[in-house]
Amino acid sequence: MDGRRRNPYQLTDETPVYVISIAAQLSGLHPQTLRQYDRLGLVSPDRTAGRGRRYSARDIELLRTVQQLSQDEGINLAGIKRIIELENQVAALQQRVAELSAAVDGAAVAMQQREAQVHASYRRDLVPYQDVQQTSALVVWRPKPKRP
Repeated sequence: MDGRRRNPYQLTDETPVYVISIAAQLSGLHPQTLRQYDRLGLVSPDRTAGRGRRYSARDIELLRTVQQLSQDEGINLAGIKRIIELENQVAALQQRVAELSAAVDGAAVAMQQREAQVHASYRRDLVPYQDVQQTSALVVWRPKPKRP
């Protein structure tokens, strides 16, 4: 969440609202096919208290994708299940990378602020700065003679 309270009555893509007959019509599949996909774990809709299936808009889109992969691409259901699992894993990893990038950016800003505070706390009165000019003068060192 982004800190704002979400309206509990607001519909999202994940809101389970469609019964199996409507989901079948929207996806262009037979209700028995939806039951089979649920048993295989391809598309698992939410359940009501009475164990009735409720599909979300995202579930229906996934049903269409499964059908397209099966019919147009010729991929078997086990392969489709693996593809879905890998796509979910990629999405989760991308989300984690985004979270970690934000954390790194925040840490970098905090470090720069702390570094600026440390530099601002230096006492400049202890060592006066003088610009040293380079010369080409030659200095010869001769040791003092030893005393007897």
